[in-house]
Amino acid sequence: MHQLHFFPSRTMALYVGRLFLVRSFSILFALVLILQTLDLLGESGKILAVAGNSDSDVWRYVGMRLPQIVETFLPFSVLLGTILTMVTMNQNSEVIAMKASGMSAHQVLAPLFLAALLVAGISFAFNERIVTRSTAALSAWQKVEYKKVPKDSGIRTNIWVRDGDNLINAATVDTSGPVITLGYVTIYERTGGVLSSMLSADSARAVAGGWEMTNARRFMRRSGTLEPLGTIVAAKGVRPDQFTLAQVDGDELPFLKLKSAIDDLEAAGRPVDALKGVLWHKISGPLSAILMPLLGAVAAFGLARSGKLFIRAILGMGLGFAYFVADNFALAMGDLGAYSPFLAAWGPFILFALIGEMILIRTEE
Repeated sequence: MHQLHFFPSRTMALYVGRLFLVRSFSILFALVLILQTLDLLGESGKILAVAGNSDSDVWRYVGMRLPQIVETFLPFSVLLGTILTMVTMNQNSEVIAMKASGMSAHQVLAPLFLAALLVAGISFAFNERIVTRSTAALSAWQKVEYKKVPKDSGIRTNIWVRDGDNLINAATVDTSGPVITLGYVTIYERTGGVLSSMLSADSARAVAGGWEMTNARRFMRRSGTLEPLGTIVAAKGVRPDQFTLAQVDGDELPFLKLKSAIDDLEAAGRPVDALKGVLWHKISGPLSAILMPLLGAVAAFGLARSGKLFIRAILGMGLGFAYFVADNFALAMGDLGAYSPFLAAWGPFILFALIGEMILIRTEE
């Protein structure tokens, strides 16, 4: 009957889960401490080189950078926590005792999966509430090389928008006034994907029926003639917010806001596949913590006295490293458009889940 229960012993589950969580978060603390110190050695000089910056700005940088390091290395510390927990239990013959009592390999690992699911939930909430905000603040600060961040002027430059088959380019978009104003607008009017004419204007402002264009003129491609039109209303299907969509960084927005931004960008005719990959990775990234007990499980089984325990631990670490490499590679391929967004975010997760399960079943079940 033991084989039918995922958690045959509540006491055993709590014991293993507690060992795993304590070791994982201890390793995370040590990793973050070391990596933050190394990062600070490189950046503190740049921060203090700016006139007016002091030690408080260095601590401000630490406050912004720390969440990013925690997010990056949490799955890795879960992997090391799994291996350390399993190696210790194997050496103390606790794994042998569990298996002798009738527990399967999956039942031995079950408390680790449950604890890893808890870690994944904490990681997702941490990323949504803290990491996105600190990333946005740090990115803005680094763009001005740690000087004082200037206020947004409300002016965007060189904005492109799609209107059906037509393409619209605005040299400037001014959002500081009560009405959005475009400067030096050109509408590339196309028929069947082929340019037929170009409608230009010195400026355009949003009105009820579309965009009121001042000093408009139309250049006809076939005849090569330029026709002055004066003040006209054009681009009737284009919303003002399509011009105000700034460059979206997926790492700086929480899940729901990023999804909303992607919908807006898609309506504006902008490419969004790379952002969709980042959106899906906001779920698959934290969930990678659940994979780590499966990849590190190779260190849990096999006789400790056979001398192969160290090799098994190295193999578990190798599988974990391979996953992180594959995950980053898939995201890069998604950015380039070589992989679909779903494949870029979930491909490595599914692949390594199958690899880990296959190794566990072949060797232990």
